[in-house]
Amino acid sequence: MAQRREQGTDDPRPGRVPLESVLAVFDERDDLARPLTATDVMESLDCSRRTAHNKLNELVEEDVLKTRKVGSRSRVWWIPITDDTAAGGSPGDADAIPETAVGEIDLPGTGKTLEARKDALVASYEYLKEYPEAKKSDFLQDVFPEHPAEYETAEGWWNAIQPALAKLPGVDPPAEREHVWHFLGG
Repeated sequence: MAQRREQGTDDPRPGRVPLESVLAVFDERDDLARPLTATDVMESLDCSRRTAHNKLNELVEEDVLKTRKVGSRSRVWWIPITDDTAAGGSPGDADAIPETAVGEIDLPGTGKTLEARKDALVASYEYLKEYPEAKKSDFLQDVFPEHPAEYETAEGWWNAIQPALAKLPGVDPPAEREHVWHFLGG
């Protein structure tokens, strides 16, 4: 240890990557909406893949970053967009979808059925906020089972939810022949 201090560092573990350095990689992106991979962090900080994964996962545990598996062996991380960050503020918890926005959406049904469908719409919106890049199959797998909204099939559910979801603030539906929904904040 004495030798390390003689080399001009007070840290007994030279080469250690602080969490602030990992967050700086996110801040230095040209496209702030693009999620990063462990390889992006590893290359930017000149650290090992294991170190990049450990630091990214530590930031997920601290609820600073979100992560999602995007392939059999691939994962991405991002800083969640909240109402505060979309307005240029600091990260924090976003408000729920405005009730007026849900009330203005035309969903089929009345009474309890309509309420269940509004709940499914809100759950879909919250899912997209948590995973700002999601495919139809993600909604069908992760949202539909817990919020079937009295639909017998996932396809019927999606045919009602999808056009309503596209009308909500901050939602960017896929362009023609594309499959990925985006949450842009707001």
